Amino acid sequence: MRVMVMVKATADSEAGLMPETEMFEAMHAFNEQLIEAGIMVSGDGLKPSSNGKRIAFDGTSRTVIDGPFAETKELVAGFWIWNVADMDEAVAWVKRCPNPMPGPSEIEIRPFYEASDFGETFTPELAAQEAAMRDKLAGH
Repeated sequence: MRVMVMVKATADSEAGLMPETEMFEAMHAFNEQLIEAGIMVSGDGLKPSSNGKRIAFDGTSRTVIDGPFAETKELVAGFWIWNVADMDEAVAWVKRCPNPMPGPSEIEIRPFYEASDFGETFTPELAAQEAAMRDKLAGH
């Protein structure tokens, strides 16, 4: 089961405050454990939303919205992509994670859709196209 594990933003992360050296060291050690366990696929921190943009869609219209974005608690400050057996395993790993922020923080776990979730609408032809695309991405 693939999951995205999202570190929710805080006022500190949105202000662009950098973590202390101890936090970098603790997170590096945690990431090493994830890699050794064969769990971590990818992960990184994100710059504050003031560096970002959103594109709003309405039919054929596209509107670019510059950051920063409101509702800090709804923003993502960092992420991992993990391969886990199930949601229980993902929760167990997140519980081992050092607090990613200087104060209170939250981490959200969301499973990716798998081909089987789409039923008959995901035809063998679409599955082949998806597999070819993943192969191309892996070749980077």
